[in-house]
Amino acid sequence: QLYRDARECLTLLSQRLGSQKFFFGDSPASLDAFVFSRLAPLLKAKLPNGKLQQHLKSLQNLCNYCTSILSLYFPWDGGEPPASAPRAAGADGSEAEEDPHKRRNQLLSVL
Repeated sequence: QLYRDARECLTLLSQRLGSQKFFFGDSPASLDAFVFSRLAPLLKAKLPNGKLQQHLKSLQNLCNYCTSILSLYFPWDGGEPPASAPRAAGADGSEAEEDPHKRRNQLLSVL
């Protein structure tokens, strides 16, 4: 019963996402952070029983969704994050430090 419910949940999420980049359009919302936090481990982990993982992998839009978020917010692909933050020119021409993970941190802050 639990497996059947989880499988149905994944299918419904896939249908709701459709061809959109995020669940509510072009920008991530708290739902995206929540869903991603559940889907990414299921997609990436090596599991002893992979039935649910196989179902997720059959839902191409959810796989693309996870891959897109991983590349957008976790560009180092699961390894160590970059050691130094890039510097960008400020509005007055001086260099100002930018947080290279600002969008990722915003997404994860809703968890």
